[in-house]
Amino acid sequence: MAGLWGLPTNCLQQHGLHHSSPVLRQSGCFAPIDGQARQALRSVGVRQPGSHSRRTQQVEVRAVQQQPEPAQANPAENAPNRQGDSEASSSDNGAAPPAGLQDKIGVRVRVRNMHKQYKTKEGLFNAVVDVDVDIAPNKIVALLGPSGSGKTTLLRLIAGLEEATSGSIFFDDEDATNVPTQERRIGFVFQSYALFRHMTVAQNIAFGPRIRKLDVDIDKRVDELLELVELPGYGKRKPNQLSGGQRQRVALARALASNPRLLLLDEPFGALDPQVRAALRASVKEIIHRVGVTSILVTHDQEEAFDLADTVVIFNRGRVQQVGSPEDVLRHPVNPFVMHFVHDVNQLRSNALFVKRMGFKTQKPMVMFKPSDVRILTQPPPPELQRRYLPATIYDRINARTMLYYFLRFDDGLNIEMHVTPEKELELDLEVQQRVYAQVKPMHFMGYTPEEIDSTPLI
Repeated sequence: MAGLWGLPTNCLQQHGLHHSSPVLRQSGCFAPIDGQARQALRSVGVRQPGSHSRRTQQVEVRAVQQQPEPAQANPAENAPNRQGDSEASSSDNGAAPPAGLQDKIGVRVRVRNMHKQYKTKEGLFNAVVDVDVDIAPNKIVALLGPSGSGKTTLLRLIAGLEEATSGSIFFDDEDATNVPTQERRIGFVFQSYALFRHMTVAQNIAFGPRIRKLDVDIDKRVDELLELVELPGYGKRKPNQLSGGQRQRVALARALASNPRLLLLDEPFGALDPQVRAALRASVKEIIHRVGVTSILVTHDQEEAFDLADTVVIFNRGRVQQVGSPEDVLRHPVNPFVMHFVHDVNQLRSNALFVKRMGFKTQKPMVMFKPSDVRILTQPPPPELQRRYLPATIYDRINARTMLYYFLRFDDGLNIEMHVTPEKELELDLEVQQRVYAQVKPMHFMGYTPEEIDSTPLI
């Protein structure tokens, strides 16, 4: 399997580009490999085992791990709709997948009773705890959670870059728990692009199929992939002649070149500026769905996860908290952690006057609700509804472009936040220092304890 930089993942593992894994140590490296691949490996300081002294077997890979050189000045790239970065180009290209990728090639991934522990000075750290996840073929699944929640560890377990403490991983009906990474047919896309700087775009894309000696017309495959990622004619360019968005498209093409049945994306857009990131997300989603490869995305960016994914898996402290479509997770969070993690929330003590007036009761010490669930009247409510509203004063306003943030202060000094659309703001004709009457329906409250929303890793 061509992994990071188009190299077989077992080679990357052996040479320190990932943490060591007993599953991978048993596998051979650089075989079979042709002259061009060998020359490329030597150019980045990687030598074949046995070709040098024991002392030099600690391979220096710093040259590979460095970020690509800054893009050279290129007038064409400064145009408003430069190819590979514009949102308009992503929606108009109907290029078909390469011949070898035309059929849906995605695999169904099932994770069962998965546990992963690490030994630390403080004791055993449970990175993944009793995880069961089903990933449908040909879909994009996002693993989302705070730092240390277990999402990246699960990705590495699925890739074979970590050995499970216990549990099983199935690809369709095959038990892949102990299958070497290079036999899992996985493609990787990472934040750093990791392209060979001395190679052209075409050579980077062709590197995986060439060292794997795939029985395909490699030049034709490269041309088709360049069409697919909307970079036709870019094959002779070097990585330092590309923008960040274009480099990430090349990285995606390289990952698809070896016919992976599973694509793993680890923070793939983290190095891009927000405008390019948003445009590239839409294009990548379309490409992945067109090819039909099962894809797993790990990201800290919630907007990215909910925009790209067909299914979102929320993690905390090594455990799965909720699995569902982006719409379902956002509309129906199943517990306080998920609600607190995926939404801005107001947090009040459960005995606050506003909570009591709204008719919400709980035994828990705290309650939360979304600012978008606050409703207001600009005139006093009729007598029969007065018990369900509480008067407040608008004391501040923030314009967040697509949403307006208003801050309300009740007469007892309690503050809450309210979000309204620009259209709703015009309808209500709101002003700072205006007197309003606020309401949140009981169904929108959720009681919680501080421990229920804590994401501090446990040891």
